[in-house]
Amino acid sequence: MATNDVVGAVSGAGALRLSMLTGLGTPVLLFLILVMMILPLPAFMLDLLFTFNIALAMIVLLASVYSSRPLDFAAFPSILLIATLLRLSLNVASTRVVLLEGHNGTGAAGKVIQAFGEFVIGGSYTVGIVVFAILVIINFVVVTKGAGRISEVTARFTLDAMPGKQMAIDADLNAGLINQDEARQRRSDVAREADFYGAMDGASKFVRGDAVAGILILFINVIGGFSVGVLQHDLSAADAANNYVLLTIGDGLVAQIPSLLLSTAAALIVTRVADSQDMGKEVVSQLFGNPRALLVTAFMIGIMGLIPGMPHLVFLFLAAVLGALGYLRIQQDVVEPEELRESPVERATEVRELSWDDVLAVDEIGLEVGYRLIALVDRNQGGELLNRIKGVRKKLSQELGFLIHSVHIRDNLDLAPNEYRISFHDVTVGDGEVYPGKELAINPGGRIFAELEGLKTKDPTFGLDAVWIEPSRRDDAQAMGYTVVDCGTVIATHLSQLLKNHAHELVGQDDVQQLLDKLAKTSPKLVENLVPKLLGLGEVTKVMQNLLEEGIPIRDVRTIAEALAEHAGKSREIDVLTSQVRISLGRTIFQVVNGVGRELSVMTLDSQLEQILQGALQGSQGGLEPSLIERTINQIIEASARIEAEGRTPVMLVASNIRLFLSRLLRSRMPSFYTLAYEEIPASKTIKVIATIGSGQPRLQQNSR
Repeated sequence: MATNDVVGAVSGAGALRLSMLTGLGTPVLLFLILVMMILPLPAFMLDLLFTFNIALAMIVLLASVYSSRPLDFAAFPSILLIATLLRLSLNVASTRVVLLEGHNGTGAAGKVIQAFGEFVIGGSYTVGIVVFAILVIINFVVVTKGAGRISEVTARFTLDAMPGKQMAIDADLNAGLINQDEARQRRSDVAREADFYGAMDGASKFVRGDAVAGILILFINVIGGFSVGVLQHDLSAADAANNYVLLTIGDGLVAQIPSLLLSTAAALIVTRVADSQDMGKEVVSQLFGNPRALLVTAFMIGIMGLIPGMPHLVFLFLAAVLGALGYLRIQQDVVEPEELRESPVERATEVRELSWDDVLAVDEIGLEVGYRLIALVDRNQGGELLNRIKGVRKKLSQELGFLIHSVHIRDNLDLAPNEYRISFHDVTVGDGEVYPGKELAINPGGRIFAELEGLKTKDPTFGLDAVWIEPSRRDDAQAMGYTVVDCGTVIATHLSQLLKNHAHELVGQDDVQQLLDKLAKTSPKLVENLVPKLLGLGEVTKVMQNLLEEGIPIRDVRTIAEALAEHAGKSREIDVLTSQVRISLGRTIFQVVNGVGRELSVMTLDSQLEQILQGALQGSQGGLEPSLIERTINQIIEASARIEAEGRTPVMLVASNIRLFLSRLLRSRMPSFYTLAYEEIPASKTIKVIATIGSGQPRLQQNSR
């Protein structure tokens, strides 16, 4: 046991030392770059560093080729910068040696530079200049320029596609196709991909600048070396050119070849399409995977080989090779389907069995947007709709008394580009169309004499007349009396109103249990006696849903619970319990309807009409005539319109035994209409009857209590 502990400790210490040494690689390399720029290096060190530079460039190129996807080589921009600095520092070090020791011969700057100056270009500086110029043109004009353009475009498209990718991940997560860990990994990959291509856009500038620096360094070294040889060391023009120009060209070629390799690696990285295999397999499978292309090419090359004067052997040999590859590919395509047909049972067993995970969850609150509205919900593009929706949820949660669920936002390509759709429990409850870059001027209902030029529409929240205008006309529209809002405000206001109107559909037993648990911290006995001794959780939930349906908040959970506990022993009928709770919440209801004012303006029913309704509902009289009901509703709507035009809230005050009937009757016509019972008005408040609804036209009165 002790031996194993010792071995484990030694292994852990070795791994720690290895990790520390690995982490020192980049700092040591940067320090070496600084040393090369300051201190003169012997010829042997230059040979070693130039060889290392070429090897590093080849490693980077092959790593780019064998990476399955760009993110597998995410450190490439940093490596590119370090390799560029290393090569430039080598240019500085070699320039110093060439200028100081070049008069001693072409071997003064090391064997590597001498080899490239003599063997590679045959000792002719004219050939060297031509070869160097060709390499620079290939690197600067073709590879570097193309890679830089691709980097720029890819970075831009990647950033633009981020919101759509993130929303697609959320959609897959909500659809159950992936779990939380996979979604988190995908979001991380999307962010890393954007960072990578953004860094590559900048790193491509290093490669381009390095190519320009190579040209300038060559001309500076040629002029400087020739001047030093002739003026300081009294060499003839021919000897100075032979020594310094060859050394400079050799130095330039040694630097340009790694530069070309790194430029090619950068181009390969940014032109990669994410796949599960490396570039070698990808190129072979896609380039030589179509036998038709191989056979047609073999036929054309063979025809060219038969033309008199052409090198027949080479063309016919290549045509035979391509034809053989095409034939083998056809045979392979025939064999593979046969193998697949032989094992249908095995393939069937690989299909995953269905489970409850395949049953998609329902979104409590959903917002779907067309593709042109994605910018409104993307913070990276300046969209503020997410913050506004969060503010709406917070405000309504405080007003209504329960937590509004999160809004699941996703894009929907089936919608029109500017359309949005709001749904509760996956059922659409509202939709609209907004135009990014424009603002909505809403006619609040007053008399506006001037008309605005723009796209006429209806406000999706309240159905008011509106016009889409340019932002530059905002001040003019406000001066005319219009209310001007932006696209985000239109959607947020629509969502807020729908949440208010459908609040009773959004509160469930879990939410009510949360409210009771919170109340139990201060009034444990009250909650303990109410649920489940007197009432079930479902009954309490239904009462709270009834309150919310008529616009009454459930913030005062204590009063609601006390009223239910007091009257639950007499009746467990939900409507009766709701009426008793409303009486207990009289002050809250009065404040919701009338604010902080002490006097409430109301409409009442004519005494004869009220008696008819009471008798019909109690069964002592016959049924109500449809014409009487329709006439009464029309009179209430007419009186409410006049009251709203005066800036007051229309409220109907009736007897408690007909309040629920009238409330349900009028709610479908006027969702924001309040119907109160006499008992719900606190004794300390005053009412003012401003209209009486009877069998004829509503009569205006000035009575008060």
